[in-house]
Amino acid sequence: MSPFVVDASVALKWFFEEDDTQQAEALAASPDELFAPTLILTEVANALWKKMRRSEAVEVPAALQICEYLPGFFTEMVPVEPLLPHAVALSFALDHPIYDCVYLSLAYTKKCPLVTSDRRLIHKAEGQPLTPRLLHLSQWRP
Repeated sequence: MSPFVVDASVALKWFFEEDDTQQAEALAASPDELFAPTLILTEVANALWKKMRRSEAVEVPAALQICEYLPGFFTEMVPVEPLLPHAVALSFALDHPIYDCVYLSLAYTKKCPLVTSDRRLIHKAEGQPLTPRLLHLSQWRP
């Protein structure tokens, strides 16, 4: 059983058919410990709104149900506030949005990899000081 931080790009695949959905479902079903910052709820809710705007058949009741079920996938959801000092430093150093850096900060703090589907984030952060190991979802293995 290994610990991993999971970001919203992976969590959305638990509810919608996308590239690597089967891999995301296998991660969710694995005995691995999954962590996320509480920010993931806001990011997933925002992604649901975007899907609705693109006419992807997301209605309010379904969106609320997803938001209700999401915490159940995680061993622990960590408040954002303690992660901010490190996340802000990473954001400035990487010239990258703070939202993603909160996930990086949590993985760094937990001393575990961040699993993401965000190739841009991987490219930006990989090998940089004070960043955790990053895994593209397709690289995760049970």
